[in-house]
Amino acid sequence: MSLTTTNLDGILPLIARGKVRDIYQVDDQTLLFVATDRISAYDVIMENGIPDKGKILTQLSEFWFDFLPFSNHLIKEDLFSRLPAQLAEPKYRQQLEGRSLLVRKLKLVPLEVIVRGYITGSAWKEYKKSGTVHGLKVKEGLQESQEFATPIFTPSTKADQGEHDENISPEQAAKIVGQELCDKLAAAAIDLYVRAKEYAKTKGIIIADTKFEFGLDSNDELVLVDEVLTPDSSRFWNAQSYAVGKSQDSYDKQFLRDWLTANKLNGVDGVKMDDQIAVRTKEKYVEAYEALTQKTWN
Repeated sequence: MSLTTTNLDGILPLIARGKVRDIYQVDDQTLLFVATDRISAYDVIMENGIPDKGKILTQLSEFWFDFLPFSNHLIKEDLFSRLPAQLAEPKYRQQLEGRSLLVRKLKLVPLEVIVRGYITGSAWKEYKKSGTVHGLKVKEGLQESQEFATPIFTPSTKADQGEHDENISPEQAAKIVGQELCDKLAAAAIDLYVRAKEYAKTKGIIIADTKFEFGLDSNDELVLVDEVLTPDSSRFWNAQSYAVGKSQDSYDKQFLRDWLTANKLNGVDGVKMDDQIAVRTKEKYVEAYEALTQKTWN
């Protein structure tokens, strides 16, 4: 079974439902993030979910929050000790356990902070057309999936649900958040990406690119928020099968995207995935989780 939506019967106010997360307010300073099993592709949420996906994403994010030496929004306390007593009842506990995070409520930076270590996806499409990536001139003669000499900061706008994020240049990002903050975001994100990329390589996974999100605390210091380095926010490749000059098999929504494309369903609302596609997609999430954390998923 998969959990595609939560229902806490108004015990906590629901703040938002994103593509994956349901967000509730615990108090003025605290939010509850619940990662559902929803999955989207081509900006459309499927009717059915991927069993345990939300739990895998949550527990992988917790691993990275511990691994990375950077301030984050996680509140490390027993979940149910901070929540209203009713939420410990079985019908709520089964919705929350293993897939929820207590987090600090912060002022969000209105950018998707993307770092690319390899040229692929929308960056490859732009490069073939204009020799640029997010408006930045990069080295000539690159092949698809080739590693950049140094990772690059390639931000995008943070769109509302149902809208498309828009790739922008660092210069455009600076106009949105200010040059000083933009420079801080770029430096922090590249450092975090490099640390994660080097670790993942030792576990047989290439992190081709990733998306970070940041908030600001009361001292205007950067804090890492949302999810971190999961198959939903990153492009993971198998290092053993990696080869320059072609697209790579990825650990995220490859089966789902291929199935939608083959059935001419990409971008169509109200689609229910084939059960086999859901099972195979879960297997890829589990594979990535086990490789990176060195823990067995159960």
